[in-house]
Formats: sequence, C-alpha cells, structure tokens
Amino acid sequence: MLQDVYRNAGVVNTGRYLTTVNELCDQLPALRPELLWYVTSHLRTRLDLGSVDKILVEEEKGAPIATAVSLTTGIPLAMARRYPYDFPGTPYAFASEYERGALYVNGIEPGDRVCVVDDTLSTGGTVEALVNAVRERGAKVTQVAVVVEKPGNGGRARLEDGLGVPVCSLLSIEVDADGVRVLEGIG
Repeated sequence: MLQDVYRNAGVVNTGRYLTTVNELCDQLPALRPELLWYVTSHLRTRLDLGSVDKILVEEEKGAPIATAVSLTTGIPLAMARRYPYDFPGTPYAFASEYERGALYVNGIEPGDRVCVVDDTLSTGGTVEALVNAVRERGAKVTQVAVVVEKPGNGGRARLEDGLGVPVCSLLSIEVDADGVRVLEGIG
C-alpha cells in the first residue's frame, strides 16, 4: 500500500530538489484512514517506546502521522510551529528541500526524552532544527522516526553522523523527473 502511494506520486521541482506530492503527505487524494493506520502501526514497531517521553513533530506534513502515533502509544505530542505566540519563544532556523524559515518548539521540557516523527527525511534540515531546539531546552532526542527517506539527499548522515541521533524509516525512495522509484521498505 505505501509503496503504491509513492510509485503513483506526482513529482514537482521546488527549484532546489524534486519532491513528491502524494496522499500521505499532501492529502492528494484525501488520506485514507487505512493508509494512516498502516503507516502508524508499522512505524510503532520501529520505535523504542521505553526511551520516549514525548513525540515532537513539525506542524505541517508529519502532523497527522505523529498524532496517530501519539494516540496509539499514549505518548504526549509536542508541536513545532512556524509562528510565535505572545510569549517569549526562540525561533530555530531551518532549510528543507522546499522551503526555509523558522520553527518555534512548544511542549518540550528539560529532561524529556523525545522522538522526532516526520513524514519524509530528505536533506535533514527541518529535523536538525528540531534536534537543536530539543537540546537547547535541556532535553534529549533519542530517535528520529520517518515514513519515507530519500537517501540521495544526505539527511540520514546529517542526523546520525553529524548529530549522533539514530534514524528509522519505513521506505527509501529515489525521485527523478520520470517519477518515484522505491529502493527498499515495507509494502
């Protein structure tokens, strides 16, 4: 099911990278509950739930996935947003394959053990900003869990080698102008 979603995904050029447009990340077509359940149940099997107090996600594409993981594990969900509230917050700059900006991390406290959940790991820029924000708050990222990884864009090396944070993914893909090729992963 997951491989089919990516094999049938549209491809757009962001000006810097080729990226996919699909049911899971963009709700094009609308996200089927059975796909969300499928992804959530498989992602849960890859997590070390005993080492996690909170799940952190950036508010955009990974939010439905992280919310489902939170609901099925009972682990509280923290959200990184693109805008501040009317109280002091530190912006954490990020650059992903399709945009640049700042994130404001909510809900992470000193001593928390955090799993960052996201839909896609490409360059690692967004997740790197989240890891740095967690660390600056006196908490620890114990793992990163993503549904899809684009190994050719260097995100895993950036996180594992550069930051010392283990990464698990369900599917590895390669994107070119002709479409998406599944390299490995669950069905």
